[in-house]
Amino acid sequence: MRVLLTGHQGYLGTVMAPVLTAAGHEVVGLDAGLFADCVLGPAPADPRGHRVDLRDVTADHLAGVDAVIHLAALSNDPLGSLAPELTYDINHHASVRLARLARDAGVRRFLYASTCSVYGAAGGDDLVAEDAPLRPVTPYAESKVRVEDDLHELADGDFTPVYMRNATAFGYSPRLRADIVLNNLVGHALLSGEVLVLSDGTPWRPLVHAADIARAFSAALTAPREAVHDRAFNIGSETNNVTVAEIAGQVAEAVSGAKVVITGETGADPRSYRVDFSRFRAAVPGFDCEWTVKRGALELADAYRNFGLTREDFEQRFTRLAVLRAASESGAVDDTLRWRP
Repeated sequence: MRVLLTGHQGYLGTVMAPVLTAAGHEVVGLDAGLFADCVLGPAPADPRGHRVDLRDVTADHLAGVDAVIHLAALSNDPLGSLAPELTYDINHHASVRLARLARDAGVRRFLYASTCSVYGAAGGDDLVAEDAPLRPVTPYAESKVRVEDDLHELADGDFTPVYMRNATAFGYSPRLRADIVLNNLVGHALLSGEVLVLSDGTPWRPLVHAADIARAFSAALTAPREAVHDRAFNIGSETNNVTVAEIAGQVAEAVSGAKVVITGETGADPRSYRVDFSRFRAAVPGFDCEWTVKRGALELADAYRNFGLTREDFEQRFTRLAVLRAASESGAVDDTLRWRP
């Protein structure tokens, strides 16, 4: 199968591309390259691809493509809140435009990287399934809800959109992100000796390793159409439904000598949800997540030590908001985050 993978030079895409290739697919990448240099460790071997902004995709980029895996986005809540108009322009409008171009080009399957953040203010201890009310509390999560709604309108007998609502990712990727919870806490513990939690530690977070996300997308790519057509799936494992305080405890065990410090200075985070992941396991028999939070914390600690993570890299090169601010301040990108000539 010829697969167009958007965001192939991002945190998830860099892990996913080799998984798809190993499964026998021909992978073609598409990425603006904003984070291509955010590498920790050996440089990844990218698939051949297009260096193009998602907003500038044309029908030519979809020629001969059998399926699209769409990961490219402004990728977290702080960034979305900083520039909500760009979040909707890129994450929502450009994503739906890509889907229309794909459908018109004869693409049969469109796997969309959504998020469990759509349940944002669910609260409580009950498990949240895919049919639960959606309560996004950030522009990032809201943009994901809007795309799901619009893709539903495009679904037909020849075009199968699938909404992969990923839990919060963690784990080592050659193109690291340090601004997601487990990756951040492990880095802070190694560099400062403290597992620093700014909230009160009580919110629930569902976590999933980048490699398990890659395996889930690969499985959804070839699952029977009737099992996945126009359906939403939570991607993760109930085992990894943990509170922020519990995550911090796992990090302290992985980083010897680190002390948990819960300041509570940001108060209670309204984003709190425990998630039911059984629908995807039922749709794709044999699939289950392999990585636990504890194993992921140990992996990250080893990678950070072995590849010489520095505080400057941790706070700048591997933090998405800092990367984009630096690119903007240097004049490399304009106010719309497009590369300047």
